[in-house]
Amino acid sequence: MTQTTDTTAPPPAPPAPPSPRRPRIHRAWFVAAVAFVTIIGAAAFRSLPGLLIDPLHGEFGWSRGTIGLAVSVNLALYGLTAPFAAALMDRFGIRRVVAVALTVIAVGSGLTVFMSSSWQLVLYWGLLVGLGSGSMALAFAATVTDRWFTERRGLVTGILTAASASGQLIFLPLLSWLVEEHGWRPASVTVALSALVVVPFVWLLLRDHPADVGQAPYGGVYAEKSAPVTGAARRTVGVLLRAARTGPFWLLAGTFAICGATTNGLVQTHFVPAAHDHGMPITAAASLLAVIGVFDVVGTIASGWFTDRFEARRLLSVYYALRGVSLLFLPMLLAPSIHPPMIFFIVFYGLDWVATVPPTIALCREHYGEDSAIVFGWVLASHQVGAAVVAFAGGVARDVFGSYDVVWYASGALCAAAALMALVIRRRPGVAASPPPTA
Repeated sequence: MTQTTDTTAPPPAPPAPPSPRRPRIHRAWFVAAVAFVTIIGAAAFRSLPGLLIDPLHGEFGWSRGTIGLAVSVNLALYGLTAPFAAALMDRFGIRRVVAVALTVIAVGSGLTVFMSSSWQLVLYWGLLVGLGSGSMALAFAATVTDRWFTERRGLVTGILTAASASGQLIFLPLLSWLVEEHGWRPASVTVALSALVVVPFVWLLLRDHPADVGQAPYGGVYAEKSAPVTGAARRTVGVLLRAARTGPFWLLAGTFAICGATTNGLVQTHFVPAAHDHGMPITAAASLLAVIGVFDVVGTIASGWFTDRFEARRLLSVYYALRGVSLLFLPMLLAPSIHPPMIFFIVFYGLDWVATVPPTIALCREHYGEDSAIVFGWVLASHQVGAAVVAFAGGVARDVFGSYDVVWYASGALCAAAALMALVIRRRPGVAASPPPTA
């Protein structure tokens, strides 16, 4: 018997059901875009005080020390609010906290148009704008990145950090032109409107968690939204109490306080009026300050690359020493017009502006592990307290001595002290002297 083989091909398998189409652009990028615009707007709130010192002094006769007091309250609250901002976002949600913060800023900035006494400047600009802008500090960017991104976290963090410098570049020339051509009130109204315009975008596009829209984080897996955290503020205070019993915390807080004193408190607040004292137009001085923001981005990225390869405390020491030298030369560079040595100072100082942040975060991570983010929040608070002190003291010194020269020299000396303090920070036992270089 002959056996035959059936060569007929099997019937084709039924087609697989189509998989649901994924959106071309993940929702996380829209959330990051709203955060970017919000942080750019926040740069306007921080750019204006330095432009108001001379106009308010001229119109109301208030001393520069009095005006500096309002700026110092603003800077201090910006820093002291930051450690608790993440707790507020965990409890009430990112969207609500940011929308309320923007509204508070708009109210505070708008009310300054009607003020007639110096205490109102402290209340409106110092208290209200300080609390509002503090709720959108680094905690906002960190919370958005942690919740919405599993991949590209470093890229998104860098972009959101750069938003602050970009906002300074955008708003400083505009606000300085408004102040010089139309007075300080239109500039204050512009800041208020900038805050209000962003509120609808925050409310409509910003979401607290990917689960709110049924998505997974970018590059991650879907996870249900956790219940609101009610003990975050208590943990924030507890971490501070534990860290305060260690030496590295006080050295890091001290060096970062000097960092704030010599950046936000000194240059951001007093550079424009100091240059104006030497005959430079306000718009030209504000443009120089805006250029610092451009090189700030370059310097921060480069500092992060260096921090991966060299010992963080030595980097900090070098950064503070170089900053101190540049500030000692600044009084000799101020002139009615922009000249090449001044441009060199702006580039050099801009590269160093926040270069201290990556090695400071690295040292917090080295010494405090899983609590490092909260510890850095408190170290950032010291940064703003230092800025607040010098914002006030710089105005008083200008009133007493008739110039800012003593302020520049004292700040150079402070940077020298910070360079020595950074070297005193000991390495944690078991940590290598310097991280191995990466490809």
